[in-house]
Amino acid sequence: MRHAHTVETVRAAERALMARLPEGALMQRAAAGLAAACAGLLGRVYGARVVLLVGSGDNGGDALYAGARLARRGAAVTAVLLAPDRTHGGGLADLRAAGGRTVTADAALPLIGRADLVLDGIVGIGGKGGLRPAAVPLARAARDSRATVVAVDLPSGVDADTGEVTGPVVHADVTVTFGTYKPGLLIDPAAGHVGAPRLIDIGLGPGLPAPALEALQFAEVAALLPVPATESDKYRRGVVGVVAGSDRYPGAAVLAVAGALRGGAGAVRYAGHGGEAVLARFPETLVTTGPPSEAGRVQAWVVGPGLGDGTEARRSVDDVLASGVPVLVDADGLRLITREQVRARTAATVLTPHAGEAAALLGRSREEVEAARLASVRELAEQYGATVLLKGSTTLVADPDRAVPVRVNPTGTSWLATAGSGDVLSGLTGSLLAAGLAPRDAASVGAHLHGLAARLASGSAAGVGAPVSAQDIAATLPAAWRQVTGG
Repeated sequence: MRHAHTVETVRAAERALMARLPEGALMQRAAAGLAAACAGLLGRVYGARVVLLVGSGDNGGDALYAGARLARRGAAVTAVLLAPDRTHGGGLADLRAAGGRTVTADAALPLIGRADLVLDGIVGIGGKGGLRPAAVPLARAARDSRATVVAVDLPSGVDADTGEVTGPVVHADVTVTFGTYKPGLLIDPAAGHVGAPRLIDIGLGPGLPAPALEALQFAEVAALLPVPATESDKYRRGVVGVVAGSDRYPGAAVLAVAGALRGGAGAVRYAGHGGEAVLARFPETLVTTGPPSEAGRVQAWVVGPGLGDGTEARRSVDDVLASGVPVLVDADGLRLITREQVRARTAATVLTPHAGEAAALLGRSREEVEAARLASVRELAEQYGATVLLKGSTTLVADPDRAVPVRVNPTGTSWLATAGSGDVLSGLTGSLLAAGLAPRDAASVGAHLHGLAARLASGSAAGVGAPVSAQDIAATLPAAWRQVTGG
């Protein structure tokens, strides 16, 4: 499990650890790890050209001490001092003693253009707002150069706690962070500037409280996946009901059922207008033409994909929300619910909006939600008393209890931005609910498998690959399941 902690908790843990260590020891641990990471990226350190972008404070000190270690191994290291009168004194002295040199910002651009590696030590985790004007040309030059750009703890200019980006920032190829991940490293839009994150252990672990954010890895997902027992039958494994599709959008029914059939439940009941299309594609589905309440027993419902917004659609949503089992509401269903209706439910509710739908539920603009994804998903979960899966470039899952860490999904890919992929996710997650997973776990595991399936279908573990369709994603879910479980 990856854990991310807020700046306040990191600072507190650092203070407690520094009180037990010799002066400067913690910074030296960080610098040693940073220098080792840079050396690995360079391959051959001797003769390499390294430029340090150094601001004031400890973040600049980390960069200077790491630069000194690289200089002692034969690298040509130059520090660009953005605040010469407030530069970390010990780090600066160590760099100069190791043979490194310093320049001011006005002489830096040619050096950056010739560098093999640029180390971003401009602003630390306590920084707020975008880069100051003097740093902007340096960040742009680093981005446009052939150098590998390495951020110290986090790219300068991003918000460590929220992932918000309010101005110009450094765009890193690699971010070397210390002690624990910071939420902003894992959440867009900031995550798009992080590159590959690398965590250096500096001994903070025992002093850290519960995280603000966490990301499931294969081991945690595998442990949560439902596995039939020897005495299981299709009903004991759970039955998920799907209310999706309409005369206008019959494909939504097919795609939601496709996800549901591959989510671990023993059977799928379908109620809606797409029954013929569903049976033609998936004859194992239990289809009813009546209202959801007459479909038979289910352990969870999925309602909303392609449902439309007419009177019958509203009745179906009301019918499902009146049930005493967990309900997942997606797409059109999100426009047909009320906050009071969801909060009055005695069973769990999972809402799965994209940014536009979340904006409508919160009464604000889509741009506001996308700029503050972490705050938005937390607020939505609290207001509706529901588990919320906020879809997007980084999918977030929030519990209505703010004390419970938000989960971020690490498996997404831009190829998921395709028609119908959300319908597959809804069916998959609803099936996991029916199989017995808690709402937060079902949403987290569903997002993980869904993203991994898209990567596998695209033909690239890194998520680059080729375009995929929603049907491709659904068809690849069993392969994603096997990869997670090692099967």
